[in-house]
Amino acid sequence: MRKLRSAFYLFLLTCTSGVLAYHFIEGMSFSDAIFMTAITISSVGFGEVQPLSGIGRIITIFIIVFGITIAGYTLGTFIRMLIEGEISERFGRKKVAKRISGLKNHFIVCGFGRIGKLITKELMKNNEKVIVLENDTKRVPELEAMHVTYMLLDASDEATLLKAGIMKAKGLVTAVMSDADNVFITLTARMLHPDIYIMARASDAKNEKKLTSAGADKVVSPYLIGGQRMAQMLIRPTVVDFIDIATMDDKLGLRMEEAKISAKSNYIGKTLVESNLRKDFGVIIVLIKKYNGEMKFNPQPTEILEMNDVIVMLGKINDVEKINAII
Repeated sequence: MRKLRSAFYLFLLTCTSGVLAYHFIEGMSFSDAIFMTAITISSVGFGEVQPLSGIGRIITIFIIVFGITIAGYTLGTFIRMLIEGEISERFGRKKVAKRISGLKNHFIVCGFGRIGKLITKELMKNNEKVIVLENDTKRVPELEAMHVTYMLLDASDEATLLKAGIMKAKGLVTAVMSDADNVFITLTARMLHPDIYIMARASDAKNEKKLTSAGADKVVSPYLIGGQRMAQMLIRPTVVDFIDIATMDDKLGLRMEEAKISAKSNYIGKTLVESNLRKDFGVIIVLIKKYNGEMKFNPQPTEILEMNDVIVMLGKINDVEKINAII
């Protein structure tokens, strides 16, 4: 645009200079001067409006050379902008579509407002694959700055979710501003992929039941959680600080992590003491969530590990990552 604007100003300057030169030097009226400048720049060959002096002919030569050159450059710049913009956009869409088609076990985040942006940051921080669905073009600079894969489409549209690879996705988060839209997105996602994990945002706590009925596995009300957290910081500040360090802050090199025992795991059928997790990795086993949903806090050494059990542990980042890979 800057090049096009500069070229246009130069072309305008050439035309204005020609009109003024013909008017003051050759004594033409303004209408004749404008006409003479126009036919000179366009090279239509209509001939002179009136006989020109030597200086007038020199002026005409300069107008022809500069006028045609600048006009050609301006037109070429404009055409190149159109062609390059269209080609770039088309290749960009194809590139994103190709990238998405190769994804699996990724997360789809619907809405890139304050909540959606924070969710996307945390997922990317933990090396999760993310696709953001946002229909507000004002969010594009932020999306580009974060280098996140995104689609400028309506998340409530069935075709959009299919393009985002919902059939191969691990989970979907709907965090748009309207609870009604969140309900509709949840319904559509659940209809397309009955087994996908869906987390939905509720701006109003009264709508949590509706979102659950629509198929959300987890409904989160940011305002309610924010209020509860502020209260807990006043009542139990040390506990809150510890949880923050264990779950979100890597400053101390500690992390609270979970690991699900897979069907091929060598730990199936072993007791906690036989697994040697505490001995080999120095982690603290906080709880075991049994495959039937039962929570066992501070489990006993004799607790038997079974397939699909989820172990929650606290330890050094490297150690918990190793355990997760092994289990």
